[in-house]
Amino acid sequence: MLKSRLLLAASALTLSVAAFGHGKKDAVDYRQSLMTMIGWDFGHLSDMVKEKKPFDATEFSMRANRVAAMSDQLGEGFPKDSMRQESYAKAEIWTDWDDFQSKAKDFTAQAKLLADIAKVNDAAKNKEQFKKVAATCKACHDKYTRD
Repeated sequence: MLKSRLLLAASALTLSVAAFGHGKKDAVDYRQSLMTMIGWDFGHLSDMVKEKKPFDATEFSMRANRVAAMSDQLGEGFPKDSMRQESYAKAEIWTDWDDFQSKAKDFTAQAKLLADIAKVNDAAKNKEQFKKVAATCKACHDKYTRD
């Protein structure tokens, strides 16, 4: 009885993996979801930096940590030729891969620095570093994102 249940569970897992494989569609969905999640936290950080909402050091640090953690995952969402009509990505990502990777690494480095600085609870330093992170986002989006 236990063997048959284990076999059934293993079969279900195998089918699930096959159904949710690592194809081009999945990569686009992955990167768009990741960008949405980064944008969610980044928006809250921006509101604090722009004083649209009160600066909360604990929340700022939490959201900065999230952005830094997610920044490491961006590269997975851009396998070669993973473009569809619904994607905002430009083909130049893959034709100028080294530059794209460099911009992604800049974003990750600046996001991680923001997370480190956010631990200090200095609103002025957080705002200064947030602007650097935003500049790395803009540099990549200006060149590699379709409107």
